[in-house]
Amino acid sequence: MKPSEVLKQLNALREQWREQVFAYTPEQQKEYDRLIKLRRERVKSFYKNDRVSKGGLSKPNVDVT
Repeated sequence: MKPSEVLKQLNALREQWREQVFAYTPEQQKEYDRLIKLRRERVKSFYKNDRVSKGGLSKPNVDVT
């Protein structure tokens, strides 16, 4: 499953969750758990492969005389 499909399906499930008075059916809960697991594995792989931004570089203060 493509990462974009996972996010689209998660967003669709969240919309259904809102429409259903903030509750999932058992089938929806299983699907949500499966999609969240896929997403978390992908994010962990980003951290493992060092593909996550570490923030900007901070330059040391240089005193110019």
